Amino acid sequence: MKFEHFALNVPDARAAVQWYMSHLGLRIARTRSDAPYTTFLADDSGRVIIELYSNPAAPYPDYKAAHPLCFHVAFVAEDPNAVRLRLLAAGATPAYEESLPDGSFLIMLRDPWGIPLQLVRRATPFPAL
Repeated sequence: MKFEHFALNVPDARAAVQWYMSHLGLRIARTRSDAPYTTFLADDSGRVIIELYSNPAAPYPDYKAAHPLCFHVAFVAEDPNAVRLRLLAAGATPAYEESLPDGSFLIMLRDPWGIPLQLVRRATPFPAL
């Protein structure tokens, strides 16, 4: 099996898409300009896709209430502290940070809609497959 995407139902998909593109460097792989404003965003590898949409037929999850260890979206960051400062200036909120025994460094934030975001600098990056 090959992973295609994961999806998040958010109250304002159009605003979230713009935020993720502007501040995390994601790009549109496919989009729909009418409701529910479904947009597939790709990372710079084109290998990982997140779908954002606004569909009131299903309840919007309370992302702010979910503990970041239950669910988060992680991004590789060579300088997590610099990225944290940039995202905080763009409306993200801080959660916590952690240094792992292997030397990896993690910073947890929440985007403006409460979705947990992790910035990760791994001591040993995952191998390209």
